[in-house]
Amino acid sequence: MSKTLYQKLKSTPFIIAGPCVIESQALLNEIAKELVRLQAIFQIPIIFKASFDKANRTSINAFRGPGLKKGLKMLAKVKKKYNLAITTDIHESKQAAPVAEVADILQIPAFLCRQTDLLLAAGKTNKIVNIKKAQFLSGQDMQFPAEKVASTGNHNILLTERGNMYGYNNLAVDFRNIPDMQAFGYPVVMDCTHAVQRPGGAGGKTGGNREFVPSMAYAAKAFGANGYFFEVHPDPEVAMSDGPNMLYLKDFEGVLRRLFA
Repeated sequence: MSKTLYQKLKSTPFIIAGPCVIESQALLNEIAKELVRLQAIFQIPIIFKASFDKANRTSINAFRGPGLKKGLKMLAKVKKKYNLAITTDIHESKQAAPVAEVADILQIPAFLCRQTDLLLAAGKTNKIVNIKKAQFLSGQDMQFPAEKVASTGNHNILLTERGNMYGYNNLAVDFRNIPDMQAFGYPVVMDCTHAVQRPGGAGGKTGGNREFVPSMAYAAKAFGANGYFFEVHPDPEVAMSDGPNMLYLKDFEGVLRRLFA
């Protein structure tokens, strides 16, 4: 499936979307149902994203998710019921193989994009590997994480732009990173919601400015992005992770209509 999916992602615009973290099966189902509807409307691939463990939360008291075993079972139910491709992030090398049994794309978190053993383990699964660019790297620097995955013989690679640190508790996006990363021959994704984060800027948790999310997508399109990453939630104000930068699910169709007009 991954090879066929990867060829699609190289040839057509695509969306990665879902909640930041798995909160419940009901939430996953509600969002997946809407994504299936939108996929039919826009006739582009939509990959469902949710994290089974947010291992890099700011506070020790923050909700992390259901964990590997339970989380993968919940994602497998979404995949079976809604026939959506699945992606989720891995934080440790040992997670790569079990996650690959469910996920079509393994996501490497930005903070971990230079972790050699993690990249090699992901590459060896032969699944698509989406490497998110660290907040401290340039687009040109992403040549080297990509080479680590490719060294396993796996060239099914995506690279994701998500902004760079701009002083304390703030990010800025240099959209030149998109063509810079495309020069390596891999599709490039714009992470439109994490790019508006204010890391650690809300008193022990991450803040954000969701009002700028649509503009991030439109600007990325102007720079030739291949795909677009959005975290969406029915009610971000009560979300258990990344609420301030997530889009309201009810607003997602409107953003996509303008993006693909």
